[in-house]
Amino acid sequence: MSLKGKRIGFGLTGSHCTYDAVMPEIEKLVKEGAEVLPIVTYTVKTTNTRFGEGEEWVKRLEEITGNKVIDTIVKAEPLGPKIPLDCMVIAPLTGNSMSKLANAMTDSPVLMAAKATMRNHRPVVLGVSTNDALGLNGVNLMRLMAAKNIYFIPFGQDAPHTKPNSMVAKMSLLRDTVLAALEGRQLQPVIIEKFRDETNHR
Repeated sequence: MSLKGKRIGFGLTGSHCTYDAVMPEIEKLVKEGAEVLPIVTYTVKTTNTRFGEGEEWVKRLEEITGNKVIDTIVKAEPLGPKIPLDCMVIAPLTGNSMSKLANAMTDSPVLMAAKATMRNHRPVVLGVSTNDALGLNGVNLMRLMAAKNIYFIPFGQDAPHTKPNSMVAKMSLLRDTVLAALEGRQLQPVIIEKFRDETNHR
């Protein structure tokens, strides 16, 4: 399957340390001919951290995709009925947004876009990045893994000895996960030993 001509919503939530790993993956989608619509939470747009300023990340997103970011719930709502997506990606997906998505809460543009896509029975691809995946948020992770039309970028513990509850998606598998999701299947294996990959590349 080709991504050419596919309309993909790409949502970012507030895991600021993960943006550098995500941006090249967005570029890959665009280079393969996908129309990528960037969507951000309020945190992404307004928070400045040691990983960069919110406005700079928004500017980079717009430069890569050639589209203005969708940054309000009102702007995101038409992605269901009027501008349907072939696939919605949320990467990185924080534990906070994951818990809200798993419990049908829609209080950000990214979650509205996901809700609109699920309404149309189209795939939603999640790239988790949370320190609490194996903690209290574990129940929300499992709820989403069992949900229809939701797929995960393969993920694993990123620092099991210092942050045993933390799990992060291997963002380099984003494209392959999207292609599989468009065919209605989960890319496998979905649980990986991510920390070993990172150790081997140091």
